[in-house]
Amino acid sequence: MNTDTLRSAVLDAVHAGRTDRLPGLIKHLSPADRRALVPELTALRREIRGWDWSRRADSERIRPALLLAGAGCHTGAAAAASWIAARELRDAGGSGNAALLKVLADRDPAWLGDLAHRLAARAATVEGQYRLIRELLLRAPDDCPPPTGDPFVHAWVRHMSYGGHTGSARTLRLALREEPYVRELVPRLFETAETPEALGWYSAPGVPGRWPAELAALAARGTVERRTLLDGCLARLLRGGRPAGLAFFTDLLAVLEPTEDEQEERTADWIALAADAHSPLAGHAQQVLAGLSEAGRLPAERLAEMSAAVLFRPEKKLVRAQLVLLGKALRRQRDDRSVLLPAVAAAFGHADTGLQERALKLVAAHLRPEDDDLRTELAFQAELLSPAHRRTAAELLGAVAEAAVPATPYTETLPPAPARRRQAPAAPLSLAETVELVAALVKSRQPTTEEFETAADALVRHAHRDRAELATALRPALADRPWIGDGGYHADPGWLRGLELVAATVLGHVRAHDLRAGRGLRDDRSGQDCAHTAMGEVTTARLYEAAGRILTDPLPFLLATPTWDTGSLDPSDLVERLAEYGRLGVAPAPVDFGQALLRVRRDDPEAAPAAAALGTPEGERLAAWLTGAGEPPRTVRRVAEPGSGRHSWWAGRTRDTVRRIVVDVAERPVLAEFPPAFHRLGRAFSGSAGRCYHWDGWELAQLSVLPEDRETQAVLLLPELTACAAVEERGAGQRLSRLAELGGPAGPVLHLAVAAGLGARHAEDRLAAADALLVLAARQELDTGLLGRDLAELLALGTVKPNRLADAVRTAAGTGAYATIWAVLTGALPALLADGGVRGAGEVLAVAAECVEACGAAGPEPAGLAETAGRRGSSQLVAQARRLSTALAAAGTAATAACA
Repeated sequence: MNTDTLRSAVLDAVHAGRTDRLPGLIKHLSPADRRALVPELTALRREIRGWDWSRRADSERIRPALLLAGAGCHTGAAAAASWIAARELRDAGGSGNAALLKVLADRDPAWLGDLAHRLAARAATVEGQYRLIRELLLRAPDDCPPPTGDPFVHAWVRHMSYGGHTGSARTLRLALREEPYVRELVPRLFETAETPEALGWYSAPGVPGRWPAELAALAARGTVERRTLLDGCLARLLRGGRPAGLAFFTDLLAVLEPTEDEQEERTADWIALAADAHSPLAGHAQQVLAGLSEAGRLPAERLAEMSAAVLFRPEKKLVRAQLVLLGKALRRQRDDRSVLLPAVAAAFGHADTGLQERALKLVAAHLRPEDDDLRTELAFQAELLSPAHRRTAAELLGAVAEAAVPATPYTETLPPAPARRRQAPAAPLSLAETVELVAALVKSRQPTTEEFETAADALVRHAHRDRAELATALRPALADRPWIGDGGYHADPGWLRGLELVAATVLGHVRAHDLRAGRGLRDDRSGQDCAHTAMGEVTTARLYEAAGRILTDPLPFLLATPTWDTGSLDPSDLVERLAEYGRLGVAPAPVDFGQALLRVRRDDPEAAPAAAALGTPEGERLAAWLTGAGEPPRTVRRVAEPGSGRHSWWAGRTRDTVRRIVVDVAERPVLAEFPPAFHRLGRAFSGSAGRCYHWDGWELAQLSVLPEDRETQAVLLLPELTACAAVEERGAGQRLSRLAELGGPAGPVLHLAVAAGLGARHAEDRLAAADALLVLAARQELDTGLLGRDLAELLALGTVKPNRLADAVRTAAGTGAYATIWAVLTGALPALLADGGVRGAGEVLAVAAECVEACGAAGPEPAGLAETAGRRGSSQLVAQARRLSTALAAAGTAATAACA
C-alpha cells in the first residue's frame, strides 16, 4: 500500500470510528507521513467541535479514533501530550489505554518517558490518565525517574490506597512493597502544597494497611529512611495549614514514636510549633518539650526561649501549662532562676489578669533577697501588669509604680466611620469600558452594588444611543456564553441571571414576548416570609423591564442608579433625572421608578418642593414619599417560645427550637401602589418564620434594594443573627457590618441585631458585629444604654453566651473605644451578676475592668457588683468583680480630687 493510500485509509478509519485498524495502519507510516496527516486531523477536530447535538452520534463515533490517530501521528512528545490530554477527545470515552499503548508501541523508550512526564504535568487530567502514565513509565528506560509534581503524587497516593489497582483485594502494604518508585515519591508526601486526600482514609492510624502504619513499616524495613519521615512530618507541620490537612502528619509522628534522642535533636522544631502552630498541635509540642525538660534534656535557655513565645499566646490553657512547666523547672534547678524568672515575667502582659497573678506568685516563690539585679529587671517588666496587681508587684519588687489616673483627660479613639463614596462616575462609561465591565460581571457570581448598577445603566445608555454598535462590540466579549449560538437562536430568560439577560436582549437572543410583565417572577404566596427572595424579585423585575424597553422604547438612562456606594440615591439627582425624562418625552419605567423611591434619601427638606414643582405624576409621588409616605413600616418586638415557628425540614436543630427575641413587621399598604414585584415587600413579615429558602451569595447586593431602611433590613437579618448565636450557624455578620453603613434611622431593631451578632458562635461574625458597633459609635448613632439592655435580655434568654460577648467587646475596646464599651457593659452586667453570677461572667467583668482602668470612668457600680466582690474565694468571677469595683472606686476618688 503506497503512502497516499495509507493516509487515506487512516482518515477513512477515523471517520468510520475504526479504532481497531488504526495501530496497524499508522505503524507503516513514516515520521514525515505522520506529520503530514496532522493538519487534516486537526481540521477534523476543529470541525466536530462545532457540531451541535444533532450530530452527537457521529461525534461519539469519530472522537475515540481521532484521539488514537492524533497520538500516533504527532512525532513530538509535547504535541502528543497536548493531543492525548484534550478533554473533548478523552471525555468521549471510546478508546482505552491499551489502544493508545498499541499505537505508541514503536516509539523510542526515552520518548515514551518524556511523554509520561508531560502528561503528568497537566494537573487537570493527570488523575484520569494516571494508569496510562504508569504504563508509559514502565516502558521508559530504567534510569527515567518518576514524575514528582503535586498532581501526580496525589494520583499515586490514591492508586496505592486501592492496593495498586481499583477494586483489587491487594493491600496497601503489598502495593508499597512492589512499588518501584516508593523511595522517590514518599519524600514528596511532605512537600505537596495540599495534603493528598487519600492519606487520611483511616480511622485508626496504627492499623496495618493504613498509610501511617505502612510508612512506619517501610522505615522499619529500611526501604525509606526513618529520618526522612520524622523530618518530613515536622517540616510539613511547621509550614502550617488547616488542622484537618495536618492531622495525617501528627498521626504519623505518633505511630513512629520518636525516641528522646530524636526529639532532642529536633528541639528547635518543637519550640517553633509550640510558638506558632494551631492550639492542639502547639499543645502536643509543649508536652514533648515538657518531657525533655523533665528528663534534663532541655537547657534553661531553650526553655526560656520556648516560654517567651508560648506565654505570648492567647490560649489560657497553654499559658497555664507553661507556667506549671516553668515552676517545675525552677524547683529542680533553683540556680536557673536568673534565666527562667524573666521568662515567667512574659506572662505579666497577658490579657487575663488571673494568669498575671499566677506568674507574679511564681516569681514571688523563687525570687531570693540577694537577687537585686534580677529584681530590677523584673520590676521593669512588671509595668505590664494590670493596675489590680501593681501594688503586690511593688511590695515584691520595690520599684513598680502603682496605677494612677493619667494627668491628661482620657480621649476616646474610635476608628473613623466609613466615608460614603459617590458611585456615579464623572462621565458615563465609554462603549469599550461598558463591554469590559459587562463581560466581567456576566461571569461573576457576586458583583458589588456599584459594579452592577454602573454596568446596568451603561448598557441602557448605549442601547438607547446605538444598539447595533453596542451589539457589535458586545458579541465577541460574550462569545463563550452557551446561549449566543449562531443565527436566530432565542434564549430562555429564566436561565439568564443578572446583566446576562440585558446583554442577551441587546444581542437579539431574547424576544419581547418572553419579557412580558411578570414572566420569571413568583406570583404565588408560597415562601412569602423569605424577604431575600422578595428583594431579589425587585432586581429581577427591573432587569426584565429594562430589557423589554430596549426592544420597544429604549430608556435614555435608569432612574434608580444610586448616587452613593451604599445604594442610596440623592433626591436632587432623582428630581433632575425626572426633569430630563420630561424634556425628552420619555415615560418612566414603573419598576425602575419604584426602586428609585425605595433608594431615595429623605433628609433633604428642599427636595419635596422641587419634586412637586415638576408637575408630573412621578414628581407628585416623589414629593409625597419624601413627606411621609416613605416612612418605614411599624415593628413589634416579642419573645418567641420554642416551636412557635415553622420547622425547617432539612435540619435537626433549627432556629425555632430555642427561646428567642423576634421582631415582626406590619403590612406596608403604600407598596400596594407599586408594580407587582414590590408587593411581597409590602406584606407583613413574621420574625418567627422558618428558615428562608433563597439562594445564597446575593445577600450583600440585595441590601441596595432598601438602602435607606436599616430598621426593616435589620428585622429581616435578625433571625439569621440569632441563629448564629443560638444554633451556631454562620455568615450573617458580614451583612450586619455592611448594614450599619447604610442610611435611615439606627433604631432599636438595628441595636438588637448588633447585640445578637456580638454573641455569634464564629469569630468572623463576632468581629463583623464589633465593626458594626464601632461604625454606629463613630457616626454618633449608637445608643449605648439601649444596646446594653438588649444584651442583658439576650444574656438572660441564653441567646448570647458571656464568653463570646467578652471576646467581641474586648476586640472593640482594643481599638480605643474603652469608654463606649464600658457604657454598653454597664447595662449588661446586672444580668450577668444576678443570682450569684452566670458561668463566664468573669470574662466580661475582666473586659469591663480593663475599660474602666483605661478610661477612668466614674459612676455607680452596676447592680450586684458589690455583693459579688464581697464574696469569699478566688474564682475569676470574684477576682474580676473586685478588680472592677476597685477600678471604679479609684476613678471616683480621682474625679473627686480633680473637682476639689
